Amino acid sequence: MKDSPLLYYRTKEEIEAYRKKPVKLKMQWLEAQMEFFHKAMPEKAKRIWKRIEKGQIFK
Repeated sequence: MKDSPLLYYRTKEEIEAYRKKPVKLKMQWLEAQMEFFHKAMPEKAKRIWKRIEKGQIFK
C-alpha cells in the first residue's frame, strides 16, 4: 500500500465556529497541540529545533 500524507480538512462551517471561540480557548488548544507534537517528534528533529531557537541555523 502506498504511503499517503495525513490530510486535515475542515468545512467552512467548522472554521467559522472555531473563529467564534474565545481566544483563551484557542490558545489552550494550540498549546496542547504543540505539546503533543513535541512528544511525538523524533529526537533528531528536536535537536534541530533547539539549534534554530538558539539562532545557530538560519542566520
